[in-house]
Amino acid sequence: MSDMLPDSLIPYDDIVQEALRAVVGRVLGTVAESGGLPGDHHFYITFKTQAPGVDIPQRLIERFPDEMTIVLQNRFWDLTVDQERFSVGLSFNQVSSKLVIPYSAITGFHDPTVNFELRFQAQEGPGDGPGGHDPAENDGPTVTPVEDGSNVVAVDFKRKK
Repeated sequence: MSDMLPDSLIPYDDIVQEALRAVVGRVLGTVAESGGLPGDHHFYITFKTQAPGVDIPQRLIERFPDEMTIVLQNRFWDLTVDQERFSVGLSFNQVSSKLVIPYSAITGFHDPTVNFELRFQAQEGPGDGPGGHDPAENDGPTVTPVEDGSNVVAVDFKRKK
């Protein structure tokens, strides 16, 4: 008898990833409906710049050919959220830009105010997953997150048991 578990015919990993991405959409939808972030909340959102459906200025793709992190904090505008994607206006080196980002392109979401974090597999191909990234470069103050480990949700679907 083998201790190996059979491969599932139900795509649990994909279902969970989709549900957690819906959390990001719901949070952003709440911010869009209220017209701003509550209290000191702010978000670091990391995404694949070349993923299908991503629409960002070419100069940002050239600067960040794989992945970039944006910050939604003090200076953002026109946040629009739907079931598949969100769009937002941000300033990069004093140049206004509109970004359209599908949830499927997101690899990380972090709210350092409450140390809440989600990590996702990139939905580009096998073996692609969250990795290190350069600091966010859209205009705004730098905040150092609390590293006490509370309220952190890390999801790693690459491991097989």
